[in-house]
Amino acid sequence: MFYHLFQYLQQFDVPGAHLMDYITFRAGITLALSLFIAIVIGGSIIKKLERYYNRLGGENQRDLDNSGKIVSHTDAIDKIQTVLNNMDETDQEKKDDVAKALEKDRKSQTPSMGGLIIIVAILLPCLLIGKLNNVYMLLMILATLWCGALGFLDDYIKIAHHDKRGLKGKFKVIGQVGLGIVVALVMWASPAIVMSENTEVRNPETGQMEVVHAPQVKGTQTTIPFIKNHNFDYARVAQWFGIHGKAARGIGWLIFAALAIFIVTAVSNAANLTDGLDGLASSTSAVYAIALAIMAYLSGNVIYAAYLNIMYIPDSSELVIFAAAFIGATLGFLWYNSYPAQVFMGDTGSLCLGGIVGVFALLLRKEWLLPILCGVFFVEALSNMIQTGYFKYTKRKTGTGKRIFKMAPIHHHYQIPAGKIKNVMFQKPANAIPENKIVIRFLLVSIILAVLTFVTFKVR
Repeated sequence: MFYHLFQYLQQFDVPGAHLMDYITFRAGITLALSLFIAIVIGGSIIKKLERYYNRLGGENQRDLDNSGKIVSHTDAIDKIQTVLNNMDETDQEKKDDVAKALEKDRKSQTPSMGGLIIIVAILLPCLLIGKLNNVYMLLMILATLWCGALGFLDDYIKIAHHDKRGLKGKFKVIGQVGLGIVVALVMWASPAIVMSENTEVRNPETGQMEVVHAPQVKGTQTTIPFIKNHNFDYARVAQWFGIHGKAARGIGWLIFAALAIFIVTAVSNAANLTDGLDGLASSTSAVYAIALAIMAYLSGNVIYAAYLNIMYIPDSSELVIFAAAFIGATLGFLWYNSYPAQVFMGDTGSLCLGGIVGVFALLLRKEWLLPILCGVFFVEALSNMIQTGYFKYTKRKTGTGKRIFKMAPIHHHYQIPAGKIKNVMFQKPANAIPENKIVIRFLLVSIILAVLTFVTFKVR
């Protein structure tokens, strides 16, 4: 809105009207605005969610609170501290058990659906500062609304109907698959989505390596780490079987569509699994958002794209604006979600975060970098699949289910002391690690992986 207004004002030579032409200026304004919105509206949304929970009894209140009322965040913390202070100091083991029980009680009384804060803090700055005629911006807004609505429906069923299962899994998958199909179709059909492949060749006269810019085309190329020239065309898969021309390009788009469906589904579900500790999903997502913002800036700049020998994607720099809103929204939400959390994002937030990251990577043709960049999401989902598969296998073979980890997803493994759960392959660490320390360590790992992702641009 403001971008188009400032464009109009340029014809009247209004001072400062050209500032909106600078992507860095707009990104800075967007980040600050998103952060401000998240912090300002967060408190009021939390109060409304508490009243809503109070009226409906909350997701878990039937089992844990005889009064059926939400205890305020401050009261819950005071309750924990009062009980612990009145206990015998010598009985540390009992004190730890009581602390865990009270902490579990506090979490059960913390309202969910806080992802609404993130969604509003993303959408408002994008609508105000972004180019609303840019196909990349429109796709990201669509992905935010789509995944946010899917998660909201899941949370609403859990809370309003006291059904811990929420939205049936098959309907979640249908929604995620639908978004993947829409993204692939738009990328295939839109004439505005093109790319230019940079190739590094040796100049026969000088003997130096030079970057050659290919014409802008609509193709199915993507970035693959650790290989020469970084790029791979999905149409080559068809060419391996002797199929060429339009048929090969068509098969390439079908492969890309299938991968888009898988990426959207996998990353959104992985983010959902990661949202198990206060501040974990929001803090790691902020790191991913920063990394994706840098990628979008590099990919949308022909000079930087040539230097790094990555694909130049015209107009994709507008994704920097969306990423800035994404960063501000997650950091602003962390204001309330850091330990001890005043609100949980719920599926409204976690499915939305994962969907945004997946679609963003697809638009930049960087989907194969996600296992490195989103390593925490990847390990969380993998640990859950390994745990479930191994338990079912040993249950079928021996009659007694065994576990790889003390609990899955993997972040819960570190919360449980050794020996607390039997038939577990890995009992270390011996002592439980505090929740906030686990979150900080996972955050540090995310930062390291983000740096390694950029290192792959120059490793081939």
